[in-house]
Amino acid sequence: MAIPSGLRLTGAKKFFVKHRKFIFWIFPVALIGVFYWVILRDLPSPAKLGRYDVPLATKIYDRKGELLFDIFADQNRSPVPLSDIPKIVRDATIAIEDKTFYQHSGINPIGGVVRALYASVLNKKLQGGSTITQQLVKSALLTPERTVTRKLKEFLLAPTVELLYSKDKILEMYLNTVPYGGTAWGIETAAEKYFGVSIKDVTLAQAAILAGLPQAPTLYSPFGAHPELAKERQKEVLRRMTEDGYITKVLVERGGLKVTTTLDLELQNYTQATVAAEVAKLKNLRVGNGAAIVTKPSTGEILAMVGSIDYFATPSGSFNVTTALRQPGSSIKPINYAIGIENKIVTPATTFLDVPTCFIGSPGQPIYCPRNYDGTFRGPVQLRFALGNSLNIPAVKMLYLNTVQGMVASASAFGLDTLTDPSKYGLSLTLGGGEVRMTDMAEAFSVFANAGIRHDLVSILKVVDKNGKVLEENKDPNIAKDIPSQLLLTGQRTVSPETAFLISHMLLDNNARQQAFGPNSALVIPNRAVSVKTGTTNDLRDNWTIGYTPQFLVAAWVGNNDNSPMNPYLTSGVTGAAPIWNKIMRRVLEGKPDIWPKQPDGITGGRVCTTNGLLPPNTSGTPNQQDSAGSQPDEALGCPTRYEYFIKGTVARSTSSRQIVPIDKTTGDLAAPGITENIEMQEHDIAWDGVTRWCLDCTHPEGKAVIVK
Repeated sequence: MAIPSGLRLTGAKKFFVKHRKFIFWIFPVALIGVFYWVILRDLPSPAKLGRYDVPLATKIYDRKGELLFDIFADQNRSPVPLSDIPKIVRDATIAIEDKTFYQHSGINPIGGVVRALYASVLNKKLQGGSTITQQLVKSALLTPERTVTRKLKEFLLAPTVELLYSKDKILEMYLNTVPYGGTAWGIETAAEKYFGVSIKDVTLAQAAILAGLPQAPTLYSPFGAHPELAKERQKEVLRRMTEDGYITKVLVERGGLKVTTTLDLELQNYTQATVAAEVAKLKNLRVGNGAAIVTKPSTGEILAMVGSIDYFATPSGSFNVTTALRQPGSSIKPINYAIGIENKIVTPATTFLDVPTCFIGSPGQPIYCPRNYDGTFRGPVQLRFALGNSLNIPAVKMLYLNTVQGMVASASAFGLDTLTDPSKYGLSLTLGGGEVRMTDMAEAFSVFANAGIRHDLVSILKVVDKNGKVLEENKDPNIAKDIPSQLLLTGQRTVSPETAFLISHMLLDNNARQQAFGPNSALVIPNRAVSVKTGTTNDLRDNWTIGYTPQFLVAAWVGNNDNSPMNPYLTSGVTGAAPIWNKIMRRVLEGKPDIWPKQPDGITGGRVCTTNGLLPPNTSGTPNQQDSAGSQPDEALGCPTRYEYFIKGTVARSTSSRQIVPIDKTTGDLAAPGITENIEMQEHDIAWDGVTRWCLDCTHPEGKAVIVK
């Protein structure tokens, strides 16, 4: 009997009917396998949380217990027990992040999860709703990527963490683990970074700011491009604390705190407008963003801080360049030379040989042959002019003499605490090969403005309660002074007053930089003694100008948030950031007296030979006792001369540079070491800068470089 066509089984149906038991069995197994492979296979163990298996900062103290500096990688972290964290900090964090923290078991299904799923489904956007436990898992065990896979792992791990640890321990680990902005990870480091105090000493107002940071550290940072957002976030935290009964309105509303910041609103607005206007002019040069910071070096007060041309702009917004890690280019060279001067390796008159030079590094590393920005070589150049014209080869030689280890070891004293591991850098470190923050560069250059003393940046002047009681006050005696007194400077001494004076004097010497920048560049403030340095990275991703007087410091930057390169026209360093710097510096100096760096007692001065930077042959004694050298003509002194400053006891006397040396008769140049054939001993003028030996009156084959091991 034939089966009606409607009842006939297709091949697929027959297969399904025949193998239905197998299919129903294999599907769950396959799903379990996929779930294991995607979710469980690399699921981290929550047990590692209790060991604080995270990067920690190493703290260096002096013999009296004073903290000198921290050494850390990309996360500066100092864990503290929950007992040392004030209740107001814990309450503020729970109120703003997870009000049912002590009731749920790691996941809040009614509040957080439902809200997150609702937003994810209807808005097609993965959203938060995470508990404190989930945030701990995400920060310490997982990655911050916003994916469904990561969220599933977070849901699985959070309840497990709740089984392994008490609520107090979870809160302690959270407060010590989550990021609070920049390299500050953990509540203790955040309190030190933003307020200069230990977490146990923070006020309610400070606790509210700290508690509001983890959700968006850059957006809500009080040092951000829009500090008013930090204020709004602080109010939201205080409102939540009031609603949950942690504090009363009489503390908050009718008895509010009065916080006086260091910002000058008029200057802030001018700086913001200047940055935006100048960056707009650079649009055709592939420049998308700019930033600037204005400080008082003697006190560290931040008078203006602009992190982007517009925080809400696209794509440059939501990014605070002043606290971001960027390469400083040549703007770091003064620190390198300061180390050499401080250690009495060099003087402003020391002659470097700006000649083709290649350095052999560690085994397996390529030979490093630095070049100047214009591709030329200038031969013998004294330090003052090498720094002024920002020559690369002399700067690399200076670092070679200082050693990379020596510069990194000294960097933290200047405030550059992101340069920590010498093995990460080579000799290009002096050309900007390491990443720093603009805020740190402002602190570093304050060393020179403050006669050798570094002052940390500060943003708060005073906090007063409703009764007029001062809860916090910056009592630096220089705060109210238009002309700061060196006798009243406080802070860490980084270099001697003599070294600071010499660096400042060289950086304000417009004659010393004319060969590269001309006599009327944007680095000149007419009738003002202003020390200034530019910096442009070799890959044209960052362009800086940093300058100062004893009264004010201005740092400016242009570039792109995504590190894409700018137009090569910006190579000189005076086209991008310099006009921004110039306009802001002119503004802050309006109506102020012209103040030169104060000459310390340990500085002397006198005439030196322009050819080699040494004392003229026909004089005796120290530079200021040169047998009336200042009144004698150059012919009588034995060489053309110029005036220079020195730390007492560091100037060298002129000696004959004529030497009998082996000359390669084929090239007419110095014979290479080990060569014994086809050479002839001849008398020539030989120069030596501690790195390179060079014949001044020989012929040099084109392209030949001195190899330095």
